[in-house]
Amino acid sequence: MSKREEYEARFEKILLPITENCGVEIYDVEYVKEGGGWYLRAYIDKAGGVTIEDCEKVSRAVSDIMDKEDFIEDAYILEVSSPGLGRALKKDKHLAKSIGEEVEIKTYKPIEKQKEFSGVLKAFDGESITIEPEGETSMKFARSDVALIRLALDF
Repeated sequence: MSKREEYEARFEKILLPITENCGVEIYDVEYVKEGGGWYLRAYIDKAGGVTIEDCEKVSRAVSDIMDKEDFIEDAYILEVSSPGLGRALKKDKHLAKSIGEEVEIKTYKPIEKQKEFSGVLKAFDGESITIEPEGETSMKFARSDVALIRLALDF
């Protein structure tokens, strides 16, 4: 397990009882370096969406515990937020909740001269993801070919 994965796992373990107490769920956590600084992020969600107050409540509670635990060597910025409307679908539980929803897929390399696809998420398993583009037959992608899958934004 990498240091990043270890930090994320410990953070998620600390975060879980806090989110349960606040009536929200953990969507994802990440520890990433951006622009020369480290960020420890918690994405939370609930039916109907999270509010700023939900994020603030979780942030205050987890911040106090993280200050006491102090297991991350680097200086970092703690952020608690919603996963957003165009949320990335990283885990099987995210995909399962999104069956029947419009998604966008970006692939690592071109497939039939394109790298971006959209359609309704129809199925997934450990090896593949199937979408149905509007007015077309289903398309099946190997999960190893998919760089990103996220909910499509409808405007």
